[in-house]
This record gives sequence, C-alpha cells and structure tokens, in this order.
Amino acid sequence: MMTALRRAVPRVAACILLLLAGGIARSDPPEAPRSRETDSAAVFTKAAVAADHPAASAAGLEILQAGGNAVDAAVAVSFTLSVVRPESCGIGGGGFMVIHLNADPRYGTLSTAINYREQCPRAIDGDFYTRPENLGEDVTTHGAKAVAVPGTVAGLLYALEKYGTLDRGKVLEPAIRAARDGFIADDHTVASAMEIARWLVKQPGRRDRFRFVWKRLCRGSELRAGDRITLPEQARALELIADRGAGAFYYGEIARAIVSTVSADDGVIGLADLGAYRVEEVDPLTVRFAGRTLLCMPPPSSGGLALAQTVGILERLPSPLAVHPVGSVESVHLIAEAMKHAFADRARWLGDPAFVNVPVDRLLSNSYLSDRAAQVRPDACLPLASYGTGPDDQADAVTDGGTSHFSVLDERGNAVACTETINLTFGSLLAVEEFGFILNNQMDDFLTRPGEANAFGLTQSRRNLPDPGKRPLSSMSPTIALSTTGEVELVAGASGGPRIISATTQAAIRAIVYNSSAADATGLPRLHTQWMPDKLWLEDGLLDKDQREALSKLGHHVSDKAPSAACQVILRRDGRIEAACDRRKGGKPAGY
Repeated sequence: MMTALRRAVPRVAACILLLLAGGIARSDPPEAPRSRETDSAAVFTKAAVAADHPAASAAGLEILQAGGNAVDAAVAVSFTLSVVRPESCGIGGGGFMVIHLNADPRYGTLSTAINYREQCPRAIDGDFYTRPENLGEDVTTHGAKAVAVPGTVAGLLYALEKYGTLDRGKVLEPAIRAARDGFIADDHTVASAMEIARWLVKQPGRRDRFRFVWKRLCRGSELRAGDRITLPEQARALELIADRGAGAFYYGEIARAIVSTVSADDGVIGLADLGAYRVEEVDPLTVRFAGRTLLCMPPPSSGGLALAQTVGILERLPSPLAVHPVGSVESVHLIAEAMKHAFADRARWLGDPAFVNVPVDRLLSNSYLSDRAAQVRPDACLPLASYGTGPDDQADAVTDGGTSHFSVLDERGNAVACTETINLTFGSLLAVEEFGFILNNQMDDFLTRPGEANAFGLTQSRRNLPDPGKRPLSSMSPTIALSTTGEVELVAGASGGPRIISATTQAAIRAIVYNSSAADATGLPRLHTQWMPDKLWLEDGLLDKDQREALSKLGHHVSDKAPSAACQVILRRDGRIEAACDRRKGGKPAGY
C-alpha cells in the first residue's frame, strides 16, 4: 500500500507519508505551532465564503442560499466589498478572477481566468511621468494622473452573464442595501482612515482636494470603530449598474462623472478610454505541485508565475521541504531562497503579454526550475545577482495596501478565487463624489520612472512601462488547487502588495505540504522576501532570537518588522469545508 501511495504523489507528499510511517531515520519533527485565533475560522459541510469583511461574506452566503452558484456569490461579494472596504477595492478599481466549474450543465467541468485589470489611458505613454509637468512626488500615487481605467464593473458583469445563474438585480441587492443602510467601521477601516488622515493634514490643500475621503471616510480624523458609514451615492451607482449593466458605468452618467472628476484634477482619462475598456478571458496558469493541480492567474499577474516557480523549485530540492518543520530555520531559508529566484524573474521578465513577450514556458520548464533548485544552498544565500535568470541571460532586461481577496466554494463543487484592488490604501484618494466611490492609483504599478522602485519597493523592467491600453504588472495571486481526483481542495489568495505572493504561497504550502488547517494556513506568522530590497521580513512569533541569528549567519538580512498580508482560505478535506479569514485584517467566513 505504501508503495502505491508513493507512486501516486510526488516527492514532497511522499516524504510526508514516510515521516508519518516512521520511514525516515531521524527524530520526529516538533509539532507545528497552531494558530490561537478561532473566531475568524469556521467549518461547514456544503459551501463557504471567506472575505475580509463579515458583510461581504454574508452577501455571498445570501446569494448561495438563494440558489446562486459560486460565480453569483463572488459577484455579490465583490460589489459589497466596494461598499464596505473602500480602503481596499471597489468599482473604481480592477482585479483577477480564477473560476473552476464542476460538471456545470452548460459548460461541463471547466477552469478559466478573467482579467479585468485596469488599463493605461490613451494619453499616457512610457515618457509621461518623466516630463517636467508630471514630476511631482505624488503624481503616480495620488490624484487623477495616477488613475488607470477601471475594470471591476466590466469584469464582474462579464463573469456573471457568462458563468452565473442569477440576474444582476438579485446579485447586487446586498451591496445596494449595505451602501444605503450603512456598515459598521471595523478596526481595519479605522486604521486605514487614520493613516490617510495623518497624510492629509501634513500639507495645506490636501483635505480640500480629497474632501470625500477626508470628510466621509475619515470623518475629519474622528472615525472610530463601531461608527456607521452610509454611502447612498454608491447605492445609486449600483442601482444604475443593476438596471442598465456595464454600459451605465462605461458610457452613461457614471462615465461622465468619472471624466469630470479626473479632468477637474488635471487628469487625462476621457470617455473614449472608458468606452474602449475590454475584459480578457484566458486560460489559467496550470502547474502541478505535490500531486495537485494549481490553477493560477497568468501575466499580467506576476503572482501566479512567482507562486508556481517557488513551489516548483522547492519540489525539486534534494532534501524535500517536508523534512523540515514549518517555521524552522531550514524551512524559512529554503522558502526564502526559492522566492528570491521567483521575484528576480518577476523584476526582469514580466509585463502585459499583450504588449511584450513573457517567457512563461521557459521560466516554468523542468530544466530551468531544476537548475534553480540546484543553486539553492542549504548553508548560505547566493550573491544577489545570481537569483533568477542571471545577467548573462538577459536578452533585453534593464524590475494591498488597497487590495482585497475572497474565496468561494459552493455545494456543487464550483469555486472562485478573486483578488481585486485600487492599489494603495484608498487608491488615488480621488472620489467620484456624485456616486460615492474612490478611483484607483494603479498607474504606480507600471514602471513610471526608470531606475526608481514603486510604492511597494519593487524594481521593474522596461517591459512594464505604461502604454495606451496596457495593463500594469500585478502581484495578485488568486489560486485554486484541485486534488488528485480533480475536485477543489483549496481556494486561496491574499491582499497586501508583493506580500500577496509570499502569503498565498505559504498558505498553499502549509495546507498541502504540512496538512495545516485553514486557520493555521492563514493565521500563523509568515516570512516575506522580494529579492530587492535584499531583506527577509519575519513576522513576530515565526522564529526566536537564536533562530533569527542563525538565518543572519546564512546571509539573510533579517528585518524585525514584517509587512503583513491578509489571506482568505477555503480548504476542503475529509468531508469538511474549512474557511478562514485572516485575523490581520478582519473578516468572518460564512457558509452552511
């Protein structure tokens, strides 16, 4: 029986079985630490929704109980998040959605990915932000020149009309209700509002320029947890969308309000930009890991490729990762080294494949990943230039904040992993006041000024320069894992800039390699590294002082302050559906 099992799973999973059977001559590893947080996790038997705000999870559950499928529920969750998480996402932003349908009566069993990432306006090119009139410090992060053409409304309604089962009005009901009746500000909303309020008061004019955020969402720096926020203006926008579809946003009075808002702040988006916006449906990036099939988002998401490269390198190491306990010096070192290769390739090679050649097949080839795995040293870090495709191989290379992720699994076995963003906290801070929503600042995700890192400290190549219609590179990493029998086992993703990649990768590794619960996959302390800057961030509790010193001796530049990310995970195993919302941001799963 053990021999048969070894044939059925790759080396990492086989090593787990050997450990359980006592088949490796070594002392038993210490038991993995367990998350103490339980209020953000729950177990269900049929279906689950995990979003980073309780009202959004409840909206998804409402639609599932009304007979909708996972796509219907996902669209309801997203529109509700636009209301209750204005600091993170909304109809002024964009996103990625990975869908798996199980024996759907229309499509059969199908996996697909929907790209509704924002697009560069027609008036912006690769030199735009280097011109004298656009050299201001905050031009790419605050105000109208930071805004890319929003894609959320188009993407959600595309998914709903093609793969959903309910009508627009029904699916948007929870979001309209939340906007009209109001929602309770939680700790995350308040912390985000206070962060922005501190920035707004630093210079004269900021509070007036961004008055909707200052007065309505920060309440003049007086917002407190438990306060009720109402957005009747956004309720009106959502009612128009429910009644008239995407045209209300891209051609109607909402479109005219967007253009007026942007123009008044010296921006360049016009009605032609909104009318030209298009959703792209593509095949998921599909890779094998530990006997599972991972469905990831392809470029311009960098997250799917980086996750795939990281786990691909780990699976090809001479010593399987599972030999080392989760949270040990050895496992942290190996994961960090694999991630550095992935982030180095992200910096050098990735961009929008509609505009540049992205060598996905080569970067995921067995020979390439095996070569990178062979470079990983158990006793030391490599020189920084040695990660990824080295300088001699670079043919033409020169590298959530405001983000939210949610996961949905319905009782038919359909799943959606969806990550959406307005980029930084409260996006551009520029609100379309007549309709109560914030516009993104996604232009900062392009390489706006060669030689400079973006707001997340990411270096990028000229492949990611802005170009009319182009979509900026993204770290969003919505991921679905199918079991060896083809059923959904894991639905995961995160928010938090480049930390999305490291958080989602670690959640998948913990669930699949270490058999962790959904609560532990989201809640236990994590590491983050992104190649440049050359740092290894460790959350409190991941390693003790002596272990951190051991990592430093290996060559890691350890930082005591870890930037956090927030994962939302659904895990199906043994007839149970575990759903967990990351305690770092809040949220509560819902299901039945």
